Formats: sequence, structure tokens, C-alpha cells
Amino acid sequence: MKTISSKVVKKFITKPPSSLSSTASLTSIASFNVSNKAFPSSLLDDFTKFCYQRDLPRAMQALELMHTHCIRADCITYSELIKCCLARRAIQHGKRIHVHLFSNGHVPKTFLINILINMYVKFGLLHDAQDVFDKMPDRNVVSWTTMISAYSAAKLNDKALEFLVLMLREGVRPNMFTYSSVLRACDGLFNLRQLHCCIIKIGLDSDVFVRSALIDVYSRWGELENALRVFDEMATGDLVVWSSIIAGFAQNSDGDEALRLFKRMKRAGFLAQQTTLTSVLRACTGLALLELGRQVHVHVLKYDQDLILNNALLDMYCKCGSLEDANAAFIRMVEKDVISWSTMIAGLAQNGYSKEALKLFESMKVLGIKPNYVTIVGVLFACSHAGLVEEGLYYFHSMKELFGIDPGREHYGCMIDLLGRAGRLSEAVDLINEMECEPDAVTWRALLNACRVHRNVDVAIHAAKQILRLDPQDAGTYVLLSNIYANTQRWNDVAEVRRAMTNRGIKKEPGCSWIEVSKQIHAFILGDRSHPQISEINIQLNQLIYKLMGIGYVPDTNFVLQDLEGEQMQDSLRYHSEKLAIVFGLMSLPRGQTIRIRKNLRICGDCHLFTKLLAKMEQRIIVIRDPVRYHHFQDGLCSCGDFW
Repeated sequence: MKTISSKVVKKFITKPPSSLSSTASLTSIASFNVSNKAFPSSLLDDFTKFCYQRDLPRAMQALELMHTHCIRADCITYSELIKCCLARRAIQHGKRIHVHLFSNGHVPKTFLINILINMYVKFGLLHDAQDVFDKMPDRNVVSWTTMISAYSAAKLNDKALEFLVLMLREGVRPNMFTYSSVLRACDGLFNLRQLHCCIIKIGLDSDVFVRSALIDVYSRWGELENALRVFDEMATGDLVVWSSIIAGFAQNSDGDEALRLFKRMKRAGFLAQQTTLTSVLRACTGLALLELGRQVHVHVLKYDQDLILNNALLDMYCKCGSLEDANAAFIRMVEKDVISWSTMIAGLAQNGYSKEALKLFESMKVLGIKPNYVTIVGVLFACSHAGLVEEGLYYFHSMKELFGIDPGREHYGCMIDLLGRAGRLSEAVDLINEMECEPDAVTWRALLNACRVHRNVDVAIHAAKQILRLDPQDAGTYVLLSNIYANTQRWNDVAEVRRAMTNRGIKKEPGCSWIEVSKQIHAFILGDRSHPQISEINIQLNQLIYKLMGIGYVPDTNFVLQDLEGEQMQDSLRYHSEKLAIVFGLMSLPRGQTIRIRKNLRICGDCHLFTKLLAKMEQRIIVIRDPVRYHHFQDGLCSCGDFW
């Protein structure tokens, strides 16, 4: 029998004979009598070299030779080959390695089996990972943690918790990574509190990863007090935990506390990183704090190429109503993804720049970037505000065919708004009836707003009743419905609405508006006299109203419960929170600076008219952001086109 020299093997691996298929070559070599003692060593050397060089094709060829001649490498080399498969997404090669490792009754070391399980997890093949796990003769904490983490990431929460119980029954002690993974699988406060107790018992509550996970999960369930307690109870010197607690409050719309914690973090000597800055920008966005957002932008410049951070910055500028800053940030971005484009399109549309939004959408398509669900919402919103009914109908009816996106509630809401603006209320009602999903309160509010503008009483009553069926605590709809009945002299219905409000304890949420002046937030609430300059503000407000009445301003009482006398109704409108905030802005800000107001409730018709006329009379730009729209007032006009 012939022997094979190491040179022949090396030549075969480097360049297989063209006259032989891969299978034929291996079969021929397997028939040789391998007596050259240098053969196994040389083959292993080549295999190791190819694995570390990430030369997957040659490494796999060497593996086939090794498999044929029952030659095995060390665990570290195999782990390098598996890493190469993961990097190349080479699933079939990974499975071939699996077969080789367990061939001829051989059982690899636990370390290598764990790497194999991790490979299947990262390929998304949880069934294969579970199969390898089940056949393991010995499982250690890494084996269990890998599976628990996989099920937690796949949102198979029950499975993750079940594996933790089985792990404990087998006497394997979970570590910080186990608990960090399983905490995120908690689907209720009961399980969360039980796990928290276990963590404290074994002394892992001071671990950075576990502490961060506890804060994240408590925040996710809205348990901010518990999240803060976990944070405050432990002396921390780690930025990860600071980032977690700041993100928790920012994600739960408590921007004030998020910013307070950020200041504490800075005073403690920590430098803000990308994740922290993203949360701080979210807090600035929620509170519409443009000046503070600009200060955060200075920190963002350190991470200029971070896409997630740049998208958060772009969103902040759009939602603070500063389109100049938003456009500058967008142009400066080297890398843009679909979120970047969607954010800018939606920002332009929501701030009244509908034509610019649609032009940007066309540019996006030219560049070959596929729109997503949010992109089309922005496009339809733009069509609505520009009065482009036919274009909006085209995009709505073709979005599935053109972009593979099924219409959702937000798309229907935009279309109802679009048709309502155009006075096509019957078509809007038909569209609601055609919805595959049940219309929510937001959808019906879009119809109600259209009815209010076009004074369609019958449809308005129907829409209001649907809103109250879905959201019985919506005080604004009760007020509007009562006034609709009063305007049509249906006094029995008025009395019924009032009784319903009384019986259910419905009280209209007090309006609150805030303005940022000299890095300080000034909040105003109807009837609240706590502001140190409130007397001066009221005097100035009365003088302005007097001047405005001289040029045609008449208070609009349609947004007040109509059981007050005329003067009483006007007085209840006079001190609405946004009027107080605007007057304070006029008193405090330089003439050339835009007055920016954030409001918790939708601006009423009277305040809208007041602000339009005031912006013209005082030659100021005033931006008011309410939960529904962004209103840019200038020269007696509003960007919403008097429809909101």
C-alpha cells in the first residue's frame, strides 16, 4: 500500500485535484495506508493554521481528512473554527463540525459542547441547541445560562424560568449572568419579586449586571419607586447602573427625574456615554427642552458617528419644533438608516412642512432605502396637512403592493384625518367601518375633530359615544359632547352627560404648560398662583387681551362647559395655562427669540385664535407643542392650517 506524505496532504488541502470531486478525493485518500508518522502532526498543524486564519474552506477540507482518519484537534482550535462559522453564518459547516465532534462515540469536553450550544443559539436554532443540551453528560453553569439567555432573548419566558428551576434542582448555582438573563424573562411582578429575593439571599444584589437588570425590569413594569430603591440602596461606582436608572425614568415619560439623575451622575464624576446620552435626549424630547437638548448635543459630538445617538438627536430637534437644527443634524449624518429618514419625514410633516416631507420621501426612494411602517405614517400625515387627498389615497391603497406594509391603526387615523380635513366625512366613516382591526379611541377622535371643524353634529355624537365607550375617563370628549348637545338645544342629553361625569367622578385634567427660560423650567397651571411673577403676568395678559379685542379677537367658548354665564365662560378661558406661559415668554425672552411652549392637553380653539393674533401683533414666532400637533404661529397664521 502507498503512504501519503505531508507534502501531498498539504497540496491536496491547498488545491484539490481538479479531476476528482471532493467526495471522490476523500474516498481515495481514505483507502491509503497512512503509515507516515508525520502525517497526523502536519495535518493538525495545517488545520490549526487555517482555523486561526479564518480560512473556512480550507479548514473544512482539513476537517474532512481528520474525520476520515479519526484525528482530533484540541478544544481551542475547534472553538476558533466555530467562531469562523458564526462570522460567515455557515450553518451547514457548523452542523458538520457537530457531527465530527461526536463521531465514533466520542464525547467532547463540556467547554466545547457549550460553544456548540452557543453556536446553535446564535444561528437561531433553539431546537438544535436544546437537543445538544439534553444529551450532555455533565452540565455546568455556562450550559444552563446559555439556554436560559437564549429562551429569554426569544421571549419564551416560561421556558427560561422553567430552566432556572431545573438548574437549581440539579444543584447548579446560578451566577450573575444567569440572573441577568432570567430577570428579563419575568412576565409579572410576582416572579420578579421572587427572583429579587433569591438574588439577595445568595448575595448577588451588589453585582453590576444583576443590579442593572433589576432596575431595567422594574422600570419596564412601571415600578419606578422600586427601581430607584434598588439604585439608591447600593453604593455604586459603575456607569452601567447609572445608565439603567436614567433610561428607566426616561422611558416611563418621567423626564424631570431622568434629568435630575443625569445631573447627579455628572456631579459624581462619571462621563456620559452613548446609552446615557440617548436616554437624556429622550427626556429632553418628552419635555420639549430645546436649550437643554442643545447642551446635550455638545456631548453627542464626541460620538459623532454613532447612528442610534444621532437618530435620538434628530428626533429631539424635530419634537422640540426646531426644524433648522433637525435639518442641520440630518445633513451632517454620515450614516443614515430607515429610522433617520422616517424621523425627518415625520418631523417635517408634524411641524407643518408637508411638501418638504414628501420631497424627502421621494429622495429616500431614489436612494433605494425601503420605507417602513413609520415612514408611511409620516407620508400620510404630510398628505393630510397639505390637503393632498388623492396622493394620500394612492399611498394608502398601494402601500402593501409597493412596500409590503399592511395598513395599521396609525395609517387609518391619518387617512380619516385627511378625509375629514377635506370634508369627506361619509368616506371617513366608511373607512372606519372597513378597518380589519377594531378602531381605537384615537381613530374616533380623528373623526370627532373633523366633525367639530365641519359642524356635523350627528356624526360627531356617534364618534364621541364611541370614544367614551373605549375610554370612559376622557374628560375632554364629555365636555365637547355636552357642548354639541347644548348648541343644538338638546338639554336632556346635556343633563345626561353631566350626570355621567358626576357619577364616574370625571373631572377635566387641569391644563399645564411649561416654558424654558435661562435654563430654568417655568410651569403654569390654570388657577395656580404659585409663580413669583404671576401678578405681573396677569396684568400683562389682560392688557394684551384688551388690545387683541380691538383688532377682532372674540373669546371662543365652545371648549368650556356651557352652564356658565357669558362673562364667566370668558373668564375661565382668560387664564388658560398656555396664555400665561406665552405672556411670561414675551416678558422674559429677547424679541428675536422664538417662544416655545409645551402643553399636556390639546390647545383649545380660543387659545389657538389668541396665539395667532398675538404672534401677528407682537411680530413674534410662537411654537406650541401639544399631544396632537405642533403649532408654529407666525404673521397671524398657524402651520396646522386651523385644523388640529
